[in-house]
Amino acid sequence: MAVEAVIWDFGGVFTSSPFEAFNRLEAEKGLPKDLIRRVNATNPDTNAWALFERNEIDAARFDTLFLEESTALGHPLRGAEVLPRLNGTLRPRMVEALRTCKQQFKVGCITNNVVSTHSPGQSEGQKSAGAMAQVMPLFDAIIESSKAGVRKPDPKIYLMMCETLSVAPANCVYLDDLGINCKPAAGLGMAAIKVVDVDQTLADLARATGLSFA
Repeated sequence: MAVEAVIWDFGGVFTSSPFEAFNRLEAEKGLPKDLIRRVNATNPDTNAWALFERNEIDAARFDTLFLEESTALGHPLRGAEVLPRLNGTLRPRMVEALRTCKQQFKVGCITNNVVSTHSPGQSEGQKSAGAMAQVMPLFDAIIESSKAGVRKPDPKIYLMMCETLSVAPANCVYLDDLGINCKPAAGLGMAAIKVVDVDQTLADLARATGLSFA
C-alpha cells in the first residue's frame, strides 16, 4: 500500500491503557477484575458509556446509568468513581513515533471521549491534560466522539477522518488499543495495528510505513 496518512487513537496508545487503572479501582473496591470492561461491553452501542461518548447524556446521568448497569451484573459501582480513572501516563516513544510519521505523512487522531472530563480525560493531577498538551498540537486533524456525535467502532467516524485528510482508507494506517475499533478500520481497507505494547506497536508501524523508529 502507498501510505499517505497514519491515524491514531489516543488513550491506550499515547498513554497507558485506562483499563489498567480500571483494574486498580476494581482491586481497591474488592470487585471482580474486568468488571468495568464487562459493563462497557454490554449493549455497547446504547449503554451509559456509549451515550456519554456521543454527548447524549451528562456526567450526572452517566453516574446513574453506569450504577444501574453494574448493579445488573451483580456489583454496584457508580460511574462517578470510574471517570477519574480514565487518565494514563504518557508514552514518550509513541510521541516520537508520531513526530517521525508527521514528517512523511498526514497524521490524524480519532478519540472516543467525554465532554465533562475533556478529551480523553482530565483529573487525577491533570496528567491526561498534560499529555494532551504535548501530543494534540502535532495532529493535522482531530475527531472527538463527544463533538462529532459518533464514536468508534462506527465506520462513519473513520470515513470522516479520511474525508478531512483527503485520503482514501486504503492509503491509511490505523492504530488503536482495542480490537473492536481496529476491525472497522481494517474493513474499510486500512492497515490496522492493535496496540498491545510499545515495542510491538513500533515494530508493526515500521513494517506498515517503511519508517524506522529507534
